[in-house]
Amino acid sequence: MTRKLRALLLAGAACLPVGAMAETFNATIAAGHPPVFRWVKMLDEVFVPAVNTKLEGTDHSVNFTGQYGGAIAKVGEELEAVEAGLAELGTCQALFDPAKMAPQNVTYYTPFVSDDVGKVSDLMHRLQLEDANMQTSYDNNGVVYVGAPIVIDDYLLMTNFPVNSLADLEGQKIGAPGAALNWLEGTGAVGVSGNLTTYYNEIKTGVFDGVIVFASAALPGKLFEVAPYITRAGLGAQYAGSICANADWWDGLPAEVQTAMTEAAAETGDWYVSNLEAAVTGAFEAMAGAGATITDAPQDMRDAWAAGMDNAAKAWAEGIPGGTEVLSTYMEEMRAAGATPLRDWDKE
Repeated sequence: MTRKLRALLLAGAACLPVGAMAETFNATIAAGHPPVFRWVKMLDEVFVPAVNTKLEGTDHSVNFTGQYGGAIAKVGEELEAVEAGLAELGTCQALFDPAKMAPQNVTYYTPFVSDDVGKVSDLMHRLQLEDANMQTSYDNNGVVYVGAPIVIDDYLLMTNFPVNSLADLEGQKIGAPGAALNWLEGTGAVGVSGNLTTYYNEIKTGVFDGVIVFASAALPGKLFEVAPYITRAGLGAQYAGSICANADWWDGLPAEVQTAMTEAAAETGDWYVSNLEAAVTGAFEAMAGAGATITDAPQDMRDAWAAGMDNAAKAWAEGIPGGTEVLSTYMEEMRAAGATPLRDWDKE
């Protein structure tokens, strides 16, 4: 049965008496990261209660079960778990599934654009809904975009050695997630793929000398204990993923339940950005209080870093269907919103 046919059937069913449609739905939510991180915490603290509140008086209800911290899907496996029906909902992490959600990785190929999480969140939410290239990523993988963009605050360096210039990175092993490995091109550092769940031990055991990370996760991850030198380089805010749903399951839901979830996701996204912005300030204060050394990279270091990178964005865009259009749209929209990129990746 096609999605269009299901939608037509649902529309017809909406005309039936409410009592005939009353039903309780079960939904497992998958996340590879543990609840200590905000994009997982938001699920039980905001999304689930918001859905239940919106369904009050509708004769519909949803029983949610959270499976987090790799219980049924490791980091980067959430999309596959939702697609396969192991979970009805999940945090589909585009950052860790670049082959299947290539267009959604546009921000990670365009560093030094903006540190404004609100602007990145608003634009990427809109593009998930309006951009045909991004919609194709969901359609091709049997999932539906629900909302609540997982945006990441301004990326920075955390190292076990002081960084005063790019020369200090020469030969150092620096962990970075997904496409962010490209950011180390031209710095002299040795980029190694990694993610938040392993950073602490990898630095502690000498696998990494530092990581590219963000303040709001560095604090709960206690990275300042093993990498006490924090260099704010202004690498930019990013989009990592969002809440998605299994398409077949979603298409079988009454319109009222679908609406409750998308509206709840919108509220969750607003909470996430607001909570994140407040948490970043608190994170720097807490890490400084714990003995971390926090410095801002001088502008000439940032300029040299950006100028020395290969234009991975252009190569990426040319290598995926619709990539050039996605890159151009993202950069143009961010500039229109007031961003002043250190490099115009789309114009080179």
